[in-house]
Amino acid sequence: MKILIVDDSKVTRKFIGRCIRQAGLGAHDIEEAENGLEALKRVAELAPDLVVTDWNMPHMTGIDFLHQLRSSGSQVNVGFITSEGTDVMRHQAKEGGARFFITKPFTPESVRDALQQVLP
Repeated sequence: MKILIVDDSKVTRKFIGRCIRQAGLGAHDIEEAENGLEALKRVAELAPDLVVTDWNMPHMTGIDFLHQLRSSGSQVNVGFITSEGTDVMRHQAKEGGARFFITKPFTPESVRDALQQVLP
């Protein structure tokens, strides 16, 4: 299973990766991107099974990234882990096809619970 983690903070990307490994849902190849523009390229290269993205990033936000993915025809599973979680953001994410929305701070357990709904 290939998972792409998209966040402008390297520390956060590493922490999310560790949470995914600690979730105990099997072995995963974890790749990273630091913004939505880079993530679009990585999705084309890697064909991941899941993308976990932040919302607020430079160059391209997470929601803009999700819209670009969907407009290109990609149906890759996408979920958000972000510091803000307004009702409007959650609605936009759901309307865009996001599978989950987790607000920071998060735990390995909250990541596991979200991934159980997405991963086989």
